[in-house]
Amino acid sequence: MTQRPITPLLDRIRTPADLKQFSDAELRRVADELRAETISAVSVTGGHLGAGLGVVELTVALHAVFDAPKDKIIWDVSHQSYPHKILTGRRDRIRTLRQKDGLSGFTKRSESPYDPFGAAHSSTSISAALGFAVARDLGGTTEHGIGDAVAVIGDGAMSAGMAFEALNNAGHLKKRLFVVLNDNDMSIAEPVGAFSSYLSRLYAGEPFQEFKAAAKGAVSLLPEPLREGARRAKDMIKHMTVGGTLFEELGFSYVGPIDGHDMEQLLAVLRTVKARATGPVLIHALTRKGKGYAPAEAALDRGHATAKFDVITGKQAKAASNAPSYTSVFGEMLIKEAARDPKICAVTAAMPDGTGLSRFMERYASRCFDVGIAEQHAVTFSAGLAAGGLRPFCAIYSTFLQRGYDQVVHDVAIQRLPVRFAIDRAGLVGADGATHAGSFDIAYLANLPGFVVMAAADEAELARMVVTAARHDSGPIAFRFPRGEGVGVEIPQDAEPLEIGKGRIIAEGRGVALLSFGTRLQAVTKAAEALASRGIIPTIADARFAKPLDREMILSLARSHEALICIEEGAVGGFGSHVAQLLADEGVFDKGLKFRSMVLPDTFIDQASPAEMYATAGLNAEDIERKVLEVLGVGMIGKRA
Repeated sequence: MTQRPITPLLDRIRTPADLKQFSDAELRRVADELRAETISAVSVTGGHLGAGLGVVELTVALHAVFDAPKDKIIWDVSHQSYPHKILTGRRDRIRTLRQKDGLSGFTKRSESPYDPFGAAHSSTSISAALGFAVARDLGGTTEHGIGDAVAVIGDGAMSAGMAFEALNNAGHLKKRLFVVLNDNDMSIAEPVGAFSSYLSRLYAGEPFQEFKAAAKGAVSLLPEPLREGARRAKDMIKHMTVGGTLFEELGFSYVGPIDGHDMEQLLAVLRTVKARATGPVLIHALTRKGKGYAPAEAALDRGHATAKFDVITGKQAKAASNAPSYTSVFGEMLIKEAARDPKICAVTAAMPDGTGLSRFMERYASRCFDVGIAEQHAVTFSAGLAAGGLRPFCAIYSTFLQRGYDQVVHDVAIQRLPVRFAIDRAGLVGADGATHAGSFDIAYLANLPGFVVMAAADEAELARMVVTAARHDSGPIAFRFPRGEGVGVEIPQDAEPLEIGKGRIIAEGRGVALLSFGTRLQAVTKAAEALASRGIIPTIADARFAKPLDREMILSLARSHEALICIEEGAVGGFGSHVAQLLADEGVFDKGLKFRSMVLPDTFIDQASPAEMYATAGLNAEDIERKVLEVLGVGMIGKRA
C-alpha cells in the first residue's frame, strides 16, 4: 500500500478560503504538499496525472486570490482538476477517482459547488466563463452568487475554433473576465499548428507594463528554457500590427508570459488583475506538464494518463494483454492498406496515439495529418481530401466526433463524399464516464442518407471492415470499435472486404433469434450457452451493418422465429430502431412476431469499470438471458411463468 505523504499545511485546508490564512511563503509549501498528495492519490487510482501536476502552483494561487465558489473557476477539459478537487473539500474521497460511486475524473456540477461548469471535452471554458460574466452583469444568480469568472485553458485547447469564437465575442462584449492560458507546449501529443508556433514566439510588448513589473515578469527573471522562448518571441513584434498581440487585437489585455510555477509571480499577477481589471484579461502562464515528478516529466506524453503506479519508480501496474487492442488492429490494417494504395491517407484531431495512427504517421508522414483539437476541421478537411481524389480515414473517438456532426452532415453526407470514419471508443469506456462514452454514433450516423455504418464484433471483423472501408468509394462509410483488447480470435493475414449490407449467421437455432450489432456478440454467445442448459437453443446472428441493413437475413429471422431480439451498445434510435422500422414496413409484426431491442438506457452512466457500466446498462449476458426468458414467458428458475 502506498504510504501517504506528510502534509501538515494541506491538512489544515478544508475549503479554499483556508488558503487565505497562509503567507506567500507558506503557499509555496502548500503547493509542494498538494503535488505530493496528487501523485499519491493517482498512484492508487490511475488517471490523468501530468496535466494536474503542471497546474499545482496555479491552482493554489487561483484559490488563494479568488473567492470560490462565488468566483467561478472553470477548468478547460478539467482533466487537470485533481489538485483543485483536493483543495475544495474532496480530499477525503480523492482516492475514489474514476471509480464506481467515486469522484469523477473531471469537474462535475452535481459533485461540488466548486465545480461551476462540467467539462471533459476541450475548448469550452472561455465560452462558459463569458456566460457567467454576462449573467453576473444582467442580474443572474447562483446558490453562491456570481463574482469573477476565470477560465483556465491549455495551449492545445486554444487550437480549437470554439476558443477563438469565445475570445472574439468576449473582446467585443468587453466584460470583466479572466482567461489563464496554461501554456505547457503540450496537450496529449506534441502540439501542432500555427497557433502553437505563435505561442512559442510570443512575448508581450506595451500593455500592462505595470502588471508585469509587479509580477517580476521580465525576461531576465524567467528560468530556462522559458527565458529563451521569451527572447525568441521578441522577434515577431515587428511583424505585428500597432496595438500589440493577437489577443489584444481580439480585445483582451495581455499579461505575460509569466512562470506558472513561480508562486510569487502568480500571486502578484492575479492580485493585480483582480484589483484593476475592468474588461477581459488574458494571463499567459508558462508551465511544464508533469512538473515535479520525474517519471512523468521524462515520459513522452508527460504522464498524461496512467494506470496505478509505484510512486518511487513510476512503474505502472498494467495487466498483461491476452490479445491485441482494437485500436492497434485498426492501425496495423491501415498501414497494410496504405502500402497497397498510395491514395490512402489519415486524419486525427490531436490523438495519433489514442486512435492508433502513430505508426502510420511514422511510416507515411506525408499522408498523415494531425490537425490539433479541431474535430470540425478534421471532418471537412477529410471531405476536401476525398473530393480531391484521395481516400481519407478520419480517425476520431465516438464522443469527439459529436463535435463535428454538422460537418459530417453538411460537408460529407450531403455530398456523398467517401470519407472513411474510424470510430474508436465505441460503447461504454469505463473510468472516463459519461463524457467519453461512445453512446450515440450509431443513431447519429445511421439516420444519414447514403451512409454505411458498420460495427466490429471482434478484431478479425475489424480487420475486414478496415479493408472494406478502404475499397468503398461510393459514399461515406464508418466502422466502430471499442476501447481495450480484442477477444483473442485469429486475424486474417489477407483480410477480404465484406459485402456491403450483408450480415452473418453465427449459430442456427429455433424459437428465438438474437441479432447482435457490435462487440456485445460475446455476451450474446455467453447468454446462448446459459439458455442451452434450459433447452432453449437460440439462433445467433451478427448484423455487421446498421446501414444498409441485411434485409434478407433480418426478414428471414423474423419469419422463422417466434421472437427476435436486437442487441447493441448504443442509444435508442440506432440499430434496433432501424430493424423495427423494416419489420413494420414489411408487416411482420402483423403476424405475431415478438420483438425486443436491447440498447443503452436513456440516462448518462457515471464512471465505473466497463463491466460494471454494462451491468448498469442491462447489456450483460445475464441480462440477455433474462430478456429471452421474459419474451418466451419462462421464469429465470426455468418454469413457465
